[in-house]
Amino acid sequence: MLPSTSSTNDDPSPAAAPAKEPLELTSNVAAGQPVSVDTLVRVAGTHGDIDSVTLTSAEGPITGAVADGAWTAAKRLEPGVTYELKASGTGDDGKPQQLAQSFTTTALTLDEQTYPAVAPLSGETVGVGMPVIVTFDLPVKDRATFERHMEVTSSPKVEGSWSWFSDREVHFRPKVYWPAGAKVRVHLDLNSVPAGNGIYGQQDQDVTFKVGSANITTVNMKTHRLEYKRDGKVLRSIPVSTGDATHQTRSGVKVIMEKFDSVDMDAASTGVDSSDPGYYNMKGVKWAMRVTNSGEFLHAAPWNAGYFGVANMSHGCVGLSTADAGWIYQQSRRGDVVRFVGSTRPLEDRNGWTDWNVPWAEWKSGSALSAQTPA
Repeated sequence: MLPSTSSTNDDPSPAAAPAKEPLELTSNVAAGQPVSVDTLVRVAGTHGDIDSVTLTSAEGPITGAVADGAWTAAKRLEPGVTYELKASGTGDDGKPQQLAQSFTTTALTLDEQTYPAVAPLSGETVGVGMPVIVTFDLPVKDRATFERHMEVTSSPKVEGSWSWFSDREVHFRPKVYWPAGAKVRVHLDLNSVPAGNGIYGQQDQDVTFKVGSANITTVNMKTHRLEYKRDGKVLRSIPVSTGDATHQTRSGVKVIMEKFDSVDMDAASTGVDSSDPGYYNMKGVKWAMRVTNSGEFLHAAPWNAGYFGVANMSHGCVGLSTADAGWIYQQSRRGDVVRFVGSTRPLEDRNGWTDWNVPWAEWKSGSALSAQTPA
């Protein structure tokens, strides 16, 4: 007789596969309440994939990109504008889902928007000493946030840094002069970026400029001569007359700020009253190039011809013969460097574009990020 046996099945029944979930689309903006202009619109998708997103307004579309399961707009928003946001995708369950929203941004007055103006101008060719200058029509209190959205790049690359002069003005310069022939791009991604105190950036800026030859002028006030170099080669040595003992021309590194083929020069613009014995008002001064805010120029001064190369007899400007002044005017660009030596009167900080008189470590400390900025 065979022993009795029993048969059992120890294998559990196969578990039911979890149900596949539908796609859930969500955004970081809400209808019915104003959206801040500094918002980067974001659409997130869970339990599926985002297929497409559009963000449009009467101002035009805003593009974006999908990464890590979310779409993020490439640009911030304009004030007082209504936007239409549409998104579509496919869930893990294989079914399509859509999101449609309409929202309006906070309106801003011009007193709540600061506009960035840039020098040099786009397309300009400048000298090797030209700083990048950004001025704002309203104060920027959150300088660090703004500076994170301000970029200068160049070919060839240089080491450079922003330095804030005030909450309305910031300069960028390389550690040493720009390389001759360099191509530079200034990209300010400031539109709708918060500047602090309820103020936002008004506009992006994208400026490209070129650096010309390395024109370096040296004015020696003891020898009364000007030496003009291009790319390290002396092109001319010119006799000049600079400021007399009462109106010494300032020593230091200056930069050509403006050029005038003819300009009226009134001493009142430099603080000299018309009753002062040193007052002058000269019309049509030829070939004038400004190097300080206080009124120092290089210009033709035929009335001082007897002193060129002999003595300093001007009110602070560099006087040249009309022919020599015309020659150097034609050779020079905005941003060219003019070094002044031999005077006991120093150049005051920010009396013109005085950036190159600031030691590099001190210059970098003027950055709101207190860090070196590669370009």
